[in-house]
Amino acid sequence: MTDLLTAARAEALFSSDLATGSEPTRTEITEAIRRAIRSNGGSLGCAGALACAYGERPETAVPRMRWALRQVRAAHPRTAGWRAGYTVRTPHP
Repeated sequence: MTDLLTAARAEALFSSDLATGSEPTRTEITEAIRRAIRSNGGSLGCAGALACAYGERPETAVPRMRWALRQVRAAHPRTAGWRAGYTVRTPHP
């Protein structure tokens, strides 16, 4: 299970310009998330970009989302473990 903040960050990182498989620093992740949120018109736009990618290219979307989740969880470990009753299911690796 993933909390909503981690999921939103991962959606934004998914829709960012960082390359899948890269190992960005926490600062690079934060900046990429900010750019993605701005360029997609907010977190809902990032979620839309994610949904579009899953519909058009599921074979590349799944590995990219796994990568994005790993990066966000590594950059924000306290948030990644937070549970306040609001969670979303994520695919198992």
